[in-house]
Amino acid sequence: MSVELLDNPRFYGYRVRRQIEGQTYQEYFSLKENSKRLRGAKKNEVKAVADARDTELKALQQKQRDKNDREIQLDESGQIKGILCRMKREKSGTLTPVFQVGVMSRVREKIVNTTVSITRHGRVEAWQRAVDFYCEHKRIGKRTKAYKELNSRCPKPAQIKRYTQQ
Repeated sequence: MSVELLDNPRFYGYRVRRQIEGQTYQEYFSLKENSKRLRGAKKNEVKAVADARDTELKALQQKQRDKNDREIQLDESGQIKGILCRMKREKSGTLTPVFQVGVMSRVREKIVNTTVSITRHGRVEAWQRAVDFYCEHKRIGKRTKAYKELNSRCPKPAQIKRYTQQ
């Protein structure tokens, strides 16, 4: 919740603030009337208005997050943001190519990570497992266009070699 009570010499009231698509939405709701502080029912009315506005902004923020989750974003090297192809050093010291998945989970509301070994599962199966993990935490259904596009972007062996040599 981003409704905050501000009580300083410059302002007394509630501030509602949320960031949506890189833009900060910030509004102030004063708890002063005729230079007097509001109390009781009037203060509760202002709080209710601030909470209602915060609810509107939260819904807009969630809608934008959901939209962004269903769009595939590529980094400058052409890899999907959130699924990287890289070399992982095993305990034995050998380097193994893996797909590393790191995303902000909409299920757990925190960042989650996993790696899928390309050597162990094979390129296609490892990619499928990485995509399934990504889609599970981004709440992307298996029948969606985004899921099908993610699956179709399985790196070719030459691309894996290029990504892991960087």
